[in-house]
Amino acid sequence: MAQESPKNSAAEIPVTSNGEVDDAHEHGYNRDLKHSLASGLGLSETQITSHGFDSTKEGVVEAGASQGSSAPPLPCVLSPSRVAASQLTQQAGGQRTHTKGGPVILADEIKNPAMEKLELVRKWSLNTYKCTRQIISEKLGRGSRTVDLELEAQIDILRDNKKKYENILKLAQTLSTQLFQMVHTQKQLGDAFADLSLKSLELHEEFGYNADTQKLLAKNGETLLGAINFFIASVNTLVNKTIEDTLMTVKQYENARIEYDAYRTDLEELNLGPRDANTLPKIEQSQHLFQIHKEKYDKMRSDVSVKLKFLEENKVKVLRNQLVLFHSAVAAYFAGNQKQLELTLKQFHVKLKTPGVDAPSWLEEQ
Repeated sequence: MAQESPKNSAAEIPVTSNGEVDDAHEHGYNRDLKHSLASGLGLSETQITSHGFDSTKEGVVEAGASQGSSAPPLPCVLSPSRVAASQLTQQAGGQRTHTKGGPVILADEIKNPAMEKLELVRKWSLNTYKCTRQIISEKLGRGSRTVDLELEAQIDILRDNKKKYENILKLAQTLSTQLFQMVHTQKQLGDAFADLSLKSLELHEEFGYNADTQKLLAKNGETLLGAINFFIASVNTLVNKTIEDTLMTVKQYENARIEYDAYRTDLEELNLGPRDANTLPKIEQSQHLFQIHKEKYDKMRSDVSVKLKFLEENKVKVLRNQLVLFHSAVAAYFAGNQKQLELTLKQFHVKLKTPGVDAPSWLEEQ
């Protein structure tokens, strides 16, 4: 009895009367194949793993040249979801990395904030090391430093003048304190004389004269005290604000000079060494850093020169007015010229506090 031959899968494909495949009943595999070819997806060696939503089984389809067959390898068939994902990846411009049996991986680097901070710390540490080495070399007399003789001389004069102005300011504050105590004592003495003038009839006129004199001296003392305090406030602004601001710029200039010399020394050492494929990139990088710090140094030097010029003009103008005020007020006070003393304060727009009126609180001044 003859055995039945196994069914051939090709026999299941319906044909027309002319022997051609019926497109209306085309096999699903061929439809997917044409769809894949039309989409332009041709992967020679790839593993595709399909996961069903309602099944835990996994099917693996390997596309490639089969052993023992001379036919060209067929491209693999991707599911619609895989095709859409691949198209989105191509549109995003990311580089695709294909791994056998794995998903599509984007190779674009993602910046890590921790790595950025680490890089900033590394650059800061390297810069600090170079500057510290430069400072030690200069103190030991081994390293060279860039010096602008004219600018350095102006900076030294400014620092010396600041110390002298601070001494004048300290002495003026001491004089103000002592004058305040003297004026306070004169007021008390005048009140005592006035009281005795009323109680001692036989010495009424004598006590009265002294009471009037002490009260006049106290009034003139208060006027002189106002002039001295105005002088102190102006000099204090000049020393502790204007000059101090310029010295802060000088400090930034000196730091820029140290950085400039540190990177200059580093570049000189590299230029003295051999030039090969390993050292040339280092020399170019050192040249780039040297140029950056040279521009910074030149800018800070220009800023210091401009500030020193403006400071000198402002200092002369302020001190000239304040010194004239101080001299005129003191001379008029000890000459007993009350009118000249008051005129001097009006000339320099010095306002005196009204007796018996307390200074406004800081809330009222806001």
